[in-house]
Amino acid sequence: MTSYDRAVGALYGLALGDALGMPTQMLPRPLITARYGPVLTGFHPAPPDHPLAAGMRAGAVTDDTGQALLLAGLLIDGEGTVDPAELARRLVVWEDEMRARGSLELLGPSTKRAVERVLAGTPMDEVGRYGTTNGAAMRIAPVGIAVPAGDAVALVDRVVEASRLTHHTGVALAGAAAVAAAVSAGVDGAPVPQAVEAAVHAARLASGRGHWVAAADVAARIVWATGMTRAGLSDDELCDRVYTLVGTGLATQESVPAAFAVLAARPDAPWHAARLAASVGGDCDTIAAITGAVAGACHGVDAFPAAARDTLVRANPGLDLDVTATALLALRDRT
Repeated sequence: MTSYDRAVGALYGLALGDALGMPTQMLPRPLITARYGPVLTGFHPAPPDHPLAAGMRAGAVTDDTGQALLLAGLLIDGEGTVDPAELARRLVVWEDEMRARGSLELLGPSTKRAVERVLAGTPMDEVGRYGTTNGAAMRIAPVGIAVPAGDAVALVDRVVEASRLTHHTGVALAGAAAVAAAVSAGVDGAPVPQAVEAAVHAARLASGRGHWVAAADVAARIVWATGMTRAGLSDDELCDRVYTLVGTGLATQESVPAAFAVLAARPDAPWHAARLAASVGGDCDTIAAITGAVAGACHGVDAFPAAARDTLVRANPGLDLDVTATALLALRDRT
């Protein structure tokens, strides 16, 4: 398997997980189980009463994929660097376009607050000091593709550069670093267990960066969550344990460990893992997007069913994931 297969797998995995979780995002686990069964079998349209995604067709992606591709474009245009002012501008444009389409998939709380502060003239190094939610982690996979895994400190530096505008706190940077490191390790050929180890190491390095906030340690929670879900649990038991103990909220210290908990429990089944992650409740489009990105990087794009990939492409014209992966790998090769 080539690094291209793995890089494309990371982007497809992110988008597939996101689309699986689109109709279940921000719903409680019991309601998901009542509507879809213990584990989603595939894509579904959003129900008409959905708080965010009502009217979206089966296979449609949400803000997770949109903002990841926005960041990828910024990396490519900047030849590997991210200009915070340009990131703020593109996020504003992205939200305006989403609002014009009638979408409720807008900027998350940390990102929205940071962009508003930029527009109000707050210095760039200060606008992200309250960003603790998972927006940085959900869109960071392109950095993992563009930056080799060999130098963890350099990788964390790039994560901070890409995230500090909106999420300049130790907890958010640790979550983003964990995802980027796992994706990067996967692109280099690591299996899921080794990618999880890379995630923990990077999270520890990043936890001391940015502003301190009172929050559980992301690295420690990944270790705890993955250890707790490796005990041969059934799918239903796994989802319930993640939902009730690890947590599936917007907080980085919940959703990022939740994604790694699912990965650790089903390390050799990327499509199954993505469907499980989309079934856990709460912010499960983001949890499934992270799960899919890391699983895809470790297993390659062909580990996901061709029919699912075809549905994704038809439901989201213009994604151009193959082209984006090629451009990000070119950056990696120059690093």
